[in-house]
Amino acid sequence: MSLIHALVARGSEVLAEHHSGARDFSQATQTILSKIPPEPGKLTYVWEQYLFHFVSDGTLIFLVMADDAAGRRMPFTFLAELQRRFAASPATSNRDVGDIPSHGLQQSFGPQIAALVEEFNTAPPTDELRRARGELAEVQNIMVQNVEQILSRGERIDLLVDKTDNMASQATAFRRGARTVRRQQFWRNQKIMVLSAAVFLVILWIILASFCGAGLNKCGSKKSEDS
Repeated sequence: MSLIHALVARGSEVLAEHHSGARDFSQATQTILSKIPPEPGKLTYVWEQYLFHFVSDGTLIFLVMADDAAGRRMPFTFLAELQRRFAASPATSNRDVGDIPSHGLQQSFGPQIAALVEEFNTAPPTDELRRARGELAEVQNIMVQNVEQILSRGERIDLLVDKTDNMASQATAFRRGARTVRRQQFWRNQKIMVLSAAVFLVILWIILASFCGAGLNKCGSKKSEDS
């Protein structure tokens, strides 16, 4: 038996409760209720081998007594569910809790506390931590699957890298070829200019030689005779 005594109280005034087993812990729970501060919070008190877990919203106190083997996660999960059911209960949703007398909800909400205690003692639901771990495991599985898919595309990625390298090599070879062609064109132009100058000088010499002789000395002799 993990959960032993559960109740809903307003301050130290019990509105509804349920206890299992032959031993009566009413005096112990009253002592614990008197020590709970009026502000919202949650805490665990230790008494003998038992733990008193509670959640307070500043007005109502939801308390469960459990043995030490229950730990803390399961009892606080129980208290969260107890708080949710209390807020959703028709016996409490339309009433001002300040007007409810001591044990005024025992008949209407007491059986719900008993059923919830029985549920958690026989088949406690998965707590939030285990649910979070399960979701984390699912995310890890998805991540592993995604990584495996990426690795399976590695061959295509390698091919793409090879094609990129080939294109880069071809571009480098093209640039080198272009530089070679420009260099060859430059020297070709230089040769053409030199040959053009040589042809021009030959043509000029032929023209002058036709008038002045091959050695261009006749033109000089004519000028001497004229003088």
